[in-house]
Amino acid sequence: MYIIAGLGNPGKEYEKTRHNAGFMVIDAIADKAGIRVTEKKHKALIGKGTFAGEKVVLVKPQTYMNLSGESIREVVDYYKADPESELIVISDDIDLDVGQLRIRPKGSAGGHNGLKNIISHLGSEVFIRIRVGVGAKRVGGDLVSHVLGGIDKKDIETFTEAINNAVSAAQTIIESGTETAMNKFNTKKK
Repeated sequence: MYIIAGLGNPGKEYEKTRHNAGFMVIDAIADKAGIRVTEKKHKALIGKGTFAGEKVVLVKPQTYMNLSGESIREVVDYYKADPESELIVISDDIDLDVGQLRIRPKGSAGGHNGLKNIISHLGSEVFIRIRVGVGAKRVGGDLVSHVLGGIDKKDIETFTEAINNAVSAAQTIIESGTETAMNKFNTKKK
């Protein structure tokens, strides 16, 4: 069984923002697998079903980004999952160009407060993560405004492709392992 958690902020005002890339990937996985992510449990919206031939729990924490670890910890404990091998966390990343993916089996938070909170609550940096590039803020721009803003019109097609690639990356992790997914998806966009 896998827990696949996408990070984001609840509420209509955040729906199409860069910071909600994780939620968007969960929605895309749910669509592909026919899973409804509507059950309110563990400070999250969750949905259970099958994806890539495995039982999965899809998770959209409702704690707001900076407290994502509270929800993730509850879900991991409830399902007695091993975070090192059965947890996949999907988040946005401002250090990656729009459309670029970065998959890692472990690592630091890289300045991402949602990941930082998950690391704090799990007591470990060892969990699989898929980071979806949303591009850097403009020079002199405000970081909060950037991540809570929408994807630029010129980047929507590339970003949509990245969401679909992140779904494929999660599927590859489950079917063939993290290393295979890294080799396939950790490439620079041209």
